[in-house]
Amino acid sequence: MNSTYEMIYSVVNQIPSGHIATYGQVARLAGIPGQARQVGYALNHLTDDKIPWHRVINARGEISGRSNPDYERLQRILLEDEGITFGPDGRTSLTRFLWKP
Repeated sequence: MNSTYEMIYSVVNQIPSGHIATYGQVARLAGIPGQARQVGYALNHLTDDKIPWHRVINARGEISGRSNPDYERLQRILLEDEGITFGPDGRTSLTRFLWKP
């Protein structure tokens, strides 16, 4: 496995239930600042369902679109099950739910 992906997965694994992180935040914590897209690629290639991929969202507090819209619905359901709320605009409060390691 790609060592960069391993670092990303290690960071994502630390995000506690009921919290979210942004792609950019994960990139910084994984030692690859400025590479938020790389985080997205890593999560897209994820095969381990034990890693809480659903806790990573974009910097606007939104779930990022994917080629399969079922994943967007699933991600929102998983987050809501953990107590993350979304406004009518589809955004969540980064102030309230952002993980602060």
